[in-house]
Amino acid sequence: MTSWRVSDGAGSRIDEIYRYSLDTWGEDQAKAYIEGLFARFAAIAARRFPWRAIPAEFGVDGYVCRYEKHLIYWKVLEDGAVGIVTVLHERMHQIERFSDDFGG
Repeated sequence: MTSWRVSDGAGSRIDEIYRYSLDTWGEDQAKAYIEGLFARFAAIAARRFPWRAIPAEFGVDGYVCRYEKHLIYWKVLEDGAVGIVTVLHERMHQIERFSDDFGG
């Protein structure tokens, strides 16, 4: 199994997701959603989940896949690990938020 790491930007997004879920649906649901998200990261790293290349208009080399209402953007790091770059809600303006997190 390949390892995975969460960038600082993605970590902030995950914190936001947790706080929103906690405030909206309670602690049990917030915890379950974040655990599911982390399980998806592990599945990506193990290449057990399908993904697609990030669209060319984003201007970066990486991949994207879905977890429930969120899109996970990631890239392969120099050491072969999966780097989770950002996690964005499907209703967010993807290119605008994405470039901030990818450093573009």
